[in-house]
Formats: sequence, structure tokens, C-alpha cells
Amino acid sequence: MKKDLFSLQNKVAVVTGGNRGIGKAVAGCLADAGADIVLLDLADPSETAAEIAREYGIRTCGLVCDVTDPQQVQACLEKGAETMGTLDLLFNNAGICIHTNCLKVSPEEWRKVMNVNVSGMFFVAQAFARWLLDHHKTGNIVNTASMSAQKVLIPQQMTSYNASKAAVWQMTRSLAIELAESGIRVNSIAPGYICTEMTSTVPEELQKTWIRSIPFKRMADPSELAGAVIYLLSDASTYTTGACINIDGGITCL
Repeated sequence: MKKDLFSLQNKVAVVTGGNRGIGKAVAGCLADAGADIVLLDLADPSETAAEIAREYGIRTCGLVCDVTDPQQVQACLEKGAETMGTLDLLFNNAGICIHTNCLKVSPEEWRKVMNVNVSGMFFVAQAFARWLLDHHKTGNIVNTASMSAQKVLIPQQMTSYNASKAAVWQMTRSLAIELAESGIRVNSIAPGYICTEMTSTVPEELQKTWIRSIPFKRMADPSELAGAVIYLLSDASTYTTGACINIDGGITCL
């Protein structure tokens, strides 16, 4: 090939939920592909940003951001752009999960999951797209959906999470169509069971049940999501928009 289609050199990537888990792991891989990184997280991501900068020799910026607050999202993107010089890519990853039976989930729990996973993801995508258009730029967005958007998983009970991730899947498709003429591509990934700080708090017996249900018979390392994210953010996927890539060890095939 005449050039490395998967290179993210000279690009600035924003990663939400970037302080730990999937966000942190993928941010490191984006940095390894050459991107400078802006981390946004409700927990201060400054130390994580500095760690990524040291390891990969790129520029980083860590900002505290509540993705459910549109004004704060806009301010953080403006600050990130000011610090890094521009913005090009977005890995829209912040999310939460609450395991509660549908008859017992409180209105507060329901709203919290929807606010972060749906409203927060939309506010970030909207503000990012507006920034690109205001600065006469094209760019790419990758949203984190879930296998739970396509398959009701048992024995855990999490209607709120399942519904929120199904909304992310359809929101991605809608954004892809509405932003296509602006040169902004929007895609998503659908992770399966991933070894993160979030899943490590789940009882061991439940984790064993999950593993028995996965054709690969193991959970994924967060870094195993990065290849798909890099593909969707890079010039390797210039004709791809509205797609959702399953990264689940085959579980949604069952």
C-alpha cells in the first residue's frame, strides 16, 4: 500500500470514559497508532493522560467532564481543542451499568443509566459534530454500544442497560445518515464480556456463567476492542458509516 491506512498520525482523538477500563485501554492503542489524546471522564483523568503520554510519546490532555451536562461537554471540547490545536476523532465510550430487576429498578436508577448511556453519548456526539462543522472540518465518531443491544443476556437482570445500548445502536445509525453530507462518519462497536474494573466486581460464579456461554470460553481484554476502533476512526474505513462491529467472542451468533 502507498500509505498506512490505519495510521492516526497528526490526528487528535477525544476519548470519553477514558480514565479506566475500555476507554483507557483503547486510548493507549490510539496513541500507539499515532494520535494525540484528549481524555474526558467524571473521575479526574489527568494521571492516566500523563501515563499514556509517557508510554507512547504523544501529547495528551485530561479533563474532568460530566457527559450528561451539555454545557460542560462543550466547554471541555473547546478546552481540549485549544490545548491540542484541533480535534479530529471521537471514541464516545462513557457508560454505566446497574444490575437491577425491572420490577425493582427505581426511577432514579433508570434515569441515571439513560442519562449517561444515551443522553450523555448524544450530547458528546452532538457537541463534537458541531465543533467540526464550526471549524470546517470532517471527522469520525465511534460510539460504544454493546452486545446487549442485540441479545438479552442471562442470568443478570439489567433492562435499563439493555435498552440504553439498543438506543445507542439506533442513534449511531441515525447520526450516520444525518451527518453524512457533512463528511462526518459515525459507527459503533458492540463489545461482549470484557475484563474491566466494572466486571471484576461481579461475583465469581456469575463470571463463570458468562464464560461458559461464550464460544471462545473467555472474556476479552479491553485492548482487543482497539483494532475495530482504529479501523473505524482511520482512513481504512472511508466508505463505512452507520455500522456496528460485534466484538463478543461469537456470543451474539447463538
